[in-house]
Amino acid sequence: MATVSASDWLALCWFLLAWVGYGWFSEHSRWARAGLMGVSHLYRLEWARQLVQRELRMTDAALVGNLMQSVSFYASTTIYIIAGLLAVLGALDQVIRFAADLPFARESSRALSEVKLLVLLTVFVVAYFKFTWSLRQFNLLSILIGASPWVRSGQSDEAIVKRLATANSLAGDEFNRGIRAYYFGIAAVAWFIQPWLFIAVTTVVVIVLYRRDFSSSILTSLSDGTRDPG
Repeated sequence: MATVSASDWLALCWFLLAWVGYGWFSEHSRWARAGLMGVSHLYRLEWARQLVQRELRMTDAALVGNLMQSVSFYASTTIYIIAGLLAVLGALDQVIRFAADLPFARESSRALSEVKLLVLLTVFVVAYFKFTWSLRQFNLLSILIGASPWVRSGQSDEAIVKRLATANSLAGDEFNRGIRAYYFGIAAVAWFIQPWLFIAVTTVVVIVLYRRDFSSSILTSLSDGTRDPG
């Protein structure tokens, strides 16, 4: 670890702080409810209210199947990425020579390059766990849909509605965390070139995520739909 410079330590600490910090901000801060994840939960509640009043739920099953297909695609893709990174780990000398030829690239020792690659590998392993846990929760959501009784129009059962919406949101939130890991994985690639570029790209990723979660056109559209008319 003596080969890790102060700028590399700073870049790595900023990366971890940005990743963990933004995750907390977007999910647990007092502003989280106004973000895309918070507003989406309101629509999941409305979906659940409509679902329990439908005797036949083929449409709901198809929607959950579509969500599961997207998660499954990302989980499968992540496995290939992890396998590729493990292959790169075995051919690290070629990667070091390639990175050294890039503009503004800084010379890096083999030990530091291994650390960089392991950090990148860890990011995608985290993403894989998030996607597979999301997939399992969507499976459980399918079971809940099948087990939920038919509530006749005009009646309501908020306990069932909240259970369905919560399971849906938990699965969706894990999927979002996996996607977020992909964004930060892209930032981690920049570390192979320059630690200061790593810091800059990590900062850009946080800004992009914030704009999409809290200042995007789709959020404005969804937020308008949750307000009472008039």
